[in-house]
This record gives sequence, structure tokens and C-alpha cells, in this order.
Amino acid sequence: MTEIKDNNEDAGLFSPCPSVRGMVKLDREAFTKTIQLPVLHIRKEIIHKVMKTLKPKLLHRPQLKRIIDDPTDADNKKVILDPFMVTSEDSFDDHEREIFRQLDISPQVLQVDLQLGYEHFKTDEILEAVLPKGQDVTTSFSRVGHIAHMNLRDHQLPYKNLIGQVLLDKNPGLTSVVNKTNTIDSTYRNFQMEVLAGEDNMMTKTKENGFTYEFDFSKVYWNSRLSTEHNRITGFLKSGDLVFDVFAGVGPFAIPAAKKSCIVYANDLNPESYRWLVHNCKLNKVDRKVQAFNIDGREFIRTVVKEELSKYSKASMDGKKRLHIVMNLPALALEFLDAFRHLLPEQPHSEIPLPTVHCYGFSKDDDPEKEVKARAEEMLGATLESCSIHLVRKVAPNKEMMCISFQLPAEVLYGRQMNEGEPVPKRPRTEEDSSVDNGAEV
Repeated sequence: MTEIKDNNEDAGLFSPCPSVRGMVKLDREAFTKTIQLPVLHIRKEIIHKVMKTLKPKLLHRPQLKRIIDDPTDADNKKVILDPFMVTSEDSFDDHEREIFRQLDISPQVLQVDLQLGYEHFKTDEILEAVLPKGQDVTTSFSRVGHIAHMNLRDHQLPYKNLIGQVLLDKNPGLTSVVNKTNTIDSTYRNFQMEVLAGEDNMMTKTKENGFTYEFDFSKVYWNSRLSTEHNRITGFLKSGDLVFDVFAGVGPFAIPAAKKSCIVYANDLNPESYRWLVHNCKLNKVDRKVQAFNIDGREFIRTVVKEELSKYSKASMDGKKRLHIVMNLPALALEFLDAFRHLLPEQPHSEIPLPTVHCYGFSKDDDPEKEVKARAEEMLGATLESCSIHLVRKVAPNKEMMCISFQLPAEVLYGRQMNEGEPVPKRPRTEEDSSVDNGAEV
């Protein structure tokens, strides 16, 4: 063992061997390589006294021990240091040198040969070494219980099984890695998928915001990236509020709402989503507070929502209960807003709160807030004088998911109901409309 040289600060030090480039079937043995790393020789009995001081300069690598035996010296251990921070004795500051002096530790930096294996490399390091140079490397995924869900790009597909296996190896608790093979079906909001690695078991359990959900991931819609949005909408609700969830899925809006003692009417057209919605309501002990339906969203609005709003408007209430309608089907929900046109025959004499609608939509427009608002107004046939528009998340570089929240205008809700199939009359645009657009809260 000799004094360390200054050439260890090599960008490829912790990169796998170049020979793995282009690998499509995972060969873990091919990642084995030997490198030289800086070490200090420290007596066994004082190692615990110096580790806190050395912590910023220790090597941090997956599955790699920082303290190793010295086969030639039973009284000492080798402490492995970060080669990019420590190249010689001059790498230690005055405080560290003083600790060395007090403990009688030699500051001489030596080097040792160390064998790295597949287990010592990070996911991105492995994939960057395998995929062709200059191509994007995808290491991100959505975790749904034991399932990792990926959206691989075309250039990554030849390596899909290797990518899946690496994710499985590097993420404890995962037993399946799947890739979406087509776009979301707009009817049932599920998609075709293929198993890249692990078991073909799509029955899963996941937790979100303190609630537990069980479902067959291959047959329903679930997006872990919407956890914050589910929580945001739930934050608007108060005990006793009426909540209508038009596209409820397996319950990520309905169940938290029911837990806040809201009266919830939840619907989904997908029979599997409906089945798991009912199951999850029982699982989270809110089944007595949620009425579940399995019908088309437009029919749900024109029957269940209409009937309950009519009861509410005729009942003698104190007006403190608020009404919320959640429409989370971003590919189509805005097109369902015309179902509210003249849903109720006449406006009651007493003052009752108008429903607040939270409607989701995708936008590829340069001004998504303005575009989503304009589409909502077109379907309602009315101007939204006050609304808030929230960016939920970027779905793609040029595609955003938005949520527009507004109080349903009285002139939309009350009046002559449209006949089935009757086209939505387009409201003429005026200069006043433009000023309203510019005044929307975003």
C-alpha cells in the first residue's frame, strides 16, 4: 500500500465498465471492476472517536462499507475516504489535523484496491452506462404499492426488461415493474401495460394522505402524483358539506371527504372502479357516509345531482352547508359542463348556496388558464365572473393539467332544461368578455 496519487479524481471512477454499453439482458457480473480509493490507517479502539470528525470526507456509496479490515495488521482498520475530497494530507483542515494529533493518528493518506460490483452502482449510473450515449435515461417511476409504473420512450424500449430488472433490484419492496403501452382509455380511464420485470400481480394496496386503497391496477385509474391535489381539494371541505364526485375512481376524493363528515355521492362508469370504490369505503370505515353509483357521468349529473340539489333547495336549511362538485376526468370533464345547463326548473325564493365546481382539464395552449376558462364558459353558455385556475402538474413538456374552480352561475343552473342531444348554444363573445377573461384569478 503506497501513498495516494492525485489522478483518482476521474469522472469515470464510479462508472461501470464501458463493455456494458448496449447490454439488453442484464449481466450483473459484467459490472465488476477494481478501483483505488484513499484510506486512513486508524487503531480499532479509537475509530469511534474520529468518525464524526471524518464524516464529511467519508465515502458514501450503496452497499459499500466505509470501515474495512487490514489483513496485514490486526490492530488497525482502514477507513475509506471520498476520492474527490481527499487526495493527500493537504486535504484535511486545521480542526481535523488537531483531532489527529490528539488521538495520535497519522494523516498520511494511503490507497487501497477495492472491488466494486453491480450492487455498488446506483440506478442512474447503471442505465447511463448501458443505454447509447446522448440518449435520455429514465429512472423515475410512480410507485403504487409493490408496483413501479413507468412511461418509457421509444428509444428505451430495446432495454425495457433490463431497465425493469434494475429498478426491481435497487428498490426494496417492489415486486413488479410495468410499462404503459398505450394512452389512457377515455371511457374507463385505464390503460394497457406490460410487465417488464418481477411478478405479474396487479392487485395492490397503497396509502395516500393517511388512507388505504386496494385495487387491481390493470383495471382502474390511479395516479400517485395527484396526492397533493386530492389533499388540496379536501382542504376546502367542512363537516356537513355535500360532495358530488362525478368521476370518483377508487375514491381518492370521496373517502377523505367522507372522513371529514361530508355527505358524499360518488360515481364512476368503470365497473371495476365502482367495485373498488365500494370496497375502499368499507376499508376506510366511511361506507355509511358515501353513496356509490356506477353510471355515466352525464347521467349522474342529470339524475343524482339534480335530485339532491332539488331536495336541498326545497328543504328548510340554515344555508351553512356548502355544495361541491368534483369532476376529475381531465381528458373530457370540461365537455360535461353543459349537463348543468338549466338542471333545476326554477330558482328558489330562499337564499341557498350555489354549488362550487372543481373541474379538471388538459391544455396544450400557450396560455392554459385562459384556454381552460374559455372552454368552460363555452360549455356552460355563461361568463364566469369569478373563478380560480390552478396548475395541478405538467403532464408533458407542452401539456398541463389544470383545475378550474367556480361557483355555478344561477342563470346556468336554473331554467328550461335542454333536451337530450340538443346542441349547446354558443354565447357570442364581446369586448366585455375579454375583460372578464383577464380578470380571472390564477
